[in-house]
Amino acid sequence: MNSSDNQKPLADWLWRVAKGFLIGVGAIVPGLSGGVLMVVFGVYDRLIAFLANLRRRFFEDFLFFLPIGIGGLLGVFLFSIFVKRAFETYEALFVTLFIGFVAGTLPTLNRDAKRQGRGPGDIVAFLAAATLVLVMMLLGDRQFTDLEPNFALWVLSGALVGLGFIVPGLSPSNFLMYLGLYQKMAAGIEALDFSVLLPLALGLAGVIALLSKFVHWLITRHYSTIYHIILGTVVGSSLAIFPTIVFPAFTPAGVAATGMAAEISLLLCVLLFGLGLVASLLFSRLETRYAKEAAVSETAGR
Repeated sequence: MNSSDNQKPLADWLWRVAKGFLIGVGAIVPGLSGGVLMVVFGVYDRLIAFLANLRRRFFEDFLFFLPIGIGGLLGVFLFSIFVKRAFETYEALFVTLFIGFVAGTLPTLNRDAKRQGRGPGDIVAFLAAATLVLVMMLLGDRQFTDLEPNFALWVLSGALVGLGFIVPGLSPSNFLMYLGLYQKMAAGIEALDFSVLLPLALGLAGVIALLSKFVHWLITRHYSTIYHIILGTVVGSSLAIFPTIVFPAFTPAGVAATGMAAEISLLLCVLLFGLGLVASLLFSRLETRYAKEAAVSETAGR
């Protein structure tokens, strides 16, 4: 065994930390979904199977997901600090960046969705999911901003975040923004406020424990339909972000809040969207290459 072989376990471990970090960021960034990134990074099916059957291969799966969990916690905490400072003034710009990242994942999601074929029912499922999510988010555009946070609402918020992991394509942060809880949640995480963290964790763990086995059953028996629904929710939620978050930045009030001319904001939005798109496509290629190398290495080791 040479020195490069010795470095592979560490490289794999750090790679999973990096995946977890981006999944954690995706869990709290408006327009993104931690579940979608888990699908793209190839860990979603294994996580759902693990949660649905904890007693089977528990130790092996626990060690596999440990670095992903560490990265996820780092992503949530560090990005909460960033959110508190950047999203208050330049929300549209940064949301556009991450929508570009989501757009770059669509080829991978589309490939996963049609892996077992694509029939008329799958197309109907895709269109229905995209339309339903788009309409719900447009109709719910920031109408509940006066809610006062309390224990029950933080449990609900944690449950929404958990749904974002269980149901890829669902972006909990969008709904939390509509409820007026998003920036308050980010501030609570940054401050390590346990009156926020504990009910969030309770809601998140509860919904994952209750729904993971059911979702695993659905994916096992209705893979194609479920993945077309996932693809539809990603497309619908991404489209809804533009009229609800991005476009208001170009109104007189939005321009005054950023202190930048509308033309400059538009140019930056286009550039950031392109940056996110390119970065996502490159990352997907890297992920695909790494997965192939890992598969070859595993086969050779047998």
